[in-house]
Amino acid sequence: MGQMRAGVLLAGFVLSAFLLMPVQAVGLKFNLPYAKKLPNRYHKYLCWLIGIKVVTRGEAYEGPCLIAANHTSWLDIPIMGSLQPSSFVAKSEVAGWPFFGWLAKLQKTVFVERERRTRTAEKRNEIHARISSGDKLILFPEGTSSDGNRVLPFKSALMSVAQLSVVNGDEDREDDLVVQPVSVAYMRLCGLPMGRRFRPFFAWYGDMELFPHLWEAFSLGPIEIHVEYHKPVTIREVGNRKALAAYCEVRCREGLIAALTGRRAVEDVEEVQAEVVMLERKAG
Repeated sequence: MGQMRAGVLLAGFVLSAFLLMPVQAVGLKFNLPYAKKLPNRYHKYLCWLIGIKVVTRGEAYEGPCLIAANHTSWLDIPIMGSLQPSSFVAKSEVAGWPFFGWLAKLQKTVFVERERRTRTAEKRNEIHARISSGDKLILFPEGTSSDGNRVLPFKSALMSVAQLSVVNGDEDREDDLVVQPVSVAYMRLCGLPMGRRFRPFFAWYGDMELFPHLWEAFSLGPIEIHVEYHKPVTIREVGNRKALAAYCEVRCREGLIAALTGRRAVEDVEEVQAEVVMLERKAG
């Protein structure tokens, strides 16, 4: 039964993508209004097709911003993409992937060469330009995906984009660029708590091959994901890019732990600030 389910879902995924790819390509080429909303609607369709129920907590920042989220699986893409029109920041290798690379380009993904630090400033400026033009960009600061049971250290390099202000077109003034931490937790499988045993079946990390992992995840059944929007901040509020990365890491870790354990930590500002200082020192 699981193999049949996987086959049906994979066929629906691939066929729908091939049908919509030329439509999106035309929309991007001629700058048509629907091209910004189509990926969002497609991700909603994928969540419905795969059987992903997304439960949200907190409030998403309404304006253009940089979203910093923890990263567990390729499923993070349709999950986050289904919530609001947005684009992603991804490693440069993704651009060369068959099929998935094409989809990423059609969603106007910003590709970053992580090994070449000299390109960081260039990509920072590209990210800034996109946010200044009204986009929401989703960044996974861990730089890789985890097993879904923890949050890895957040890298601060691209957080330097928050040092640049954005122009508010309505009032012709410059505002601080906003960064919002978002935690993503894989919670239930077929209505039952997923737990440490089953969460790695959906987490894509290490040297896992994508298509076998995709097939296995599709065969298992519907899942429930909890997404929490945390307090948005600016670099002026926290001090510098390393402190900003540390703040986002603390918030995402708190959100993940709260979701997985059912125990929510008290929102103590001084305690969070102390954790930020400690993480910033560890980062050097």
